[in-house]
Amino acid sequence: MEYNTTREAMFIPEYGRNIQRMIQYICTIEDREKRNQAAKFIINVMAQMHPGVKESGDYKHKLWDHLFIISDFKLDVDAPFPPPPPLSLSTKPEHLSYHDKEIEFKHYGKNIALMIEKATEYPEGAEKDALVHAIANHMKKSYLNWNRESVNDELIEKHLEILSKDQLKLHQDFRFTHTNDILAQNQKRKPFRQGPERNFNKQGFPKQNFNSQRGRNKSQ
Repeated sequence: MEYNTTREAMFIPEYGRNIQRMIQYICTIEDREKRNQAAKFIINVMAQMHPGVKESGDYKHKLWDHLFIISDFKLDVDAPFPPPPPLSLSTKPEHLSYHDKEIEFKHYGKNIALMIEKATEYPEGAEKDALVHAIANHMKKSYLNWNRESVNDELIEKHLEILSKDQLKLHQDFRFTHTNDILAQNQKRKPFRQGPERNFNKQGFPKQNFNSQRGRNKSQ
């Protein structure tokens, strides 16, 4: 009995060993025209094996790249796309550097910090006041997503001053949106459960069948 561990490694296992053998075979075809026809036939078979690849706009290019890779770059055919360089398989992607800015209050998020920084550049006036008020209410809403027990308006106002480095302050007559109103708005935004999900209780049992079964038990 022959085991896969004793066979040669597959370049792209998703296509299977038979596809790899077919590609290795057409590499031995001496007639170039027949070799081109065989390559196009295998490309169609590869596309049928993975129909999802057609969702990408360059799926044909991707299939031809896979064909050359599986052949270990030994296949010489008239392809509509140039073969990928062999070194591209071992090239590592560029390192993505993380931002070097620390977020002082992570529960507000980075966008709030950017909004506060932008608001400090606004000239004094009604437009700046409206923006600062909106930011303060949004901070309270973000805070409630993490802690609904101990939120208070004075804490939010203090955090606004810290994040803005004492450049933004709320007017004395400003009033935060009430906590109950924010929670009610968040509750309204929750998606309504439609379809078959409404027929199941929290334990996952069908409501109708469960109730009918309970009724039958009472009647017995």
